[in-house]
Amino acid sequence: MACRISEIVIEARDPELLARFWAEVLDYVEINREGEAVEIGPPDTGFGGPQPILVFDRTNDNPRVKLPLHIDVSPTDQDQEAELARLLALGARHADVGQTGQESWHVLADPEGNEFCLLRQRIS
Repeated sequence: MACRISEIVIEARDPELLARFWAEVLDYVEINREGEAVEIGPPDTGFGGPQPILVFDRTNDNPRVKLPLHIDVSPTDQDQEAELARLLALGARHADVGQTGQESWHVLADPEGNEFCLLRQRIS
């Protein structure tokens, strides 16, 4: 017996903004709303599918310190540089976490400053 990650809950000052951003990044769609929470997931599968859904839940807390968890994404249909340009156009920005400049990945932040990495290797 084992468990599988079914959803990841992310506290957000603006759940709508982050849901739209991450839906574009991941090619997800809105699948549910409950109160101020917005759930996004893969089209045609939603909760329980092979990929976890993301739930953006409103928080009014002050900006937090660095989270002990971040998301890594990989390009699926174009190379890393083209995907980087797409993510920056969606509202991501470069983030400095002390990288040397020799890394094969790019460290970015979403519109609320949550760090994530764009890896080089394409996956399907």
